[in-house]
Amino acid sequence: MRRRALAAAIMLVPVLAFAAARGNEKLTERFRRADADGNGMLSRAEAETALPRLAEHFDAIDVNRDGQISPEEIRAFRRAGRKATGRGGGTGRSGAKFEAYFTRADTDGDGMLSRVEAERGMPRIAGKFGRIDRDGDGRLTLEEMRAWLALRRAARGG
Repeated sequence: MRRRALAAAIMLVPVLAFAAARGNEKLTERFRRADADGNGMLSRAEAETALPRLAEHFDAIDVNRDGQISPEEIRAFRRAGRKATGRGGGTGRSGAKFEAYFTRADTDGDGMLSRVEAERGMPRIAGKFGRIDRDGDGRLTLEEMRAWLALRRAARGG
């Protein structure tokens, strides 16, 4: 049940920026109104004030930790959610495969990878550990990994 609710939230929250890119004027206008300073990005305060459902996922969306959510970050977050649930842009199989690698590397079973666990179980990820660790707590969550991968895919145009 919890997974279903999370999947639904992931699918609904970032629709604003995605719709803006597709020309949906109503949703584009909501994003524009939320952007109080007109810089094309949403700060946490702007999101909390105008788009509270989006604000609930602010940290997960703000992959580069600059305190602003760009439309690109919102699209990447949405794509990551779609891939994680096996909907839309990809097969659920690759997401499940990645999750299996992550789970295998998580030797203490706490749902997060320490730097040592990443070095032992996912050495290619270990080299990028600092960039992926959004909150700087020294641990990688599956959410951080998915968001980072989605941002990379979005940067490559895929």
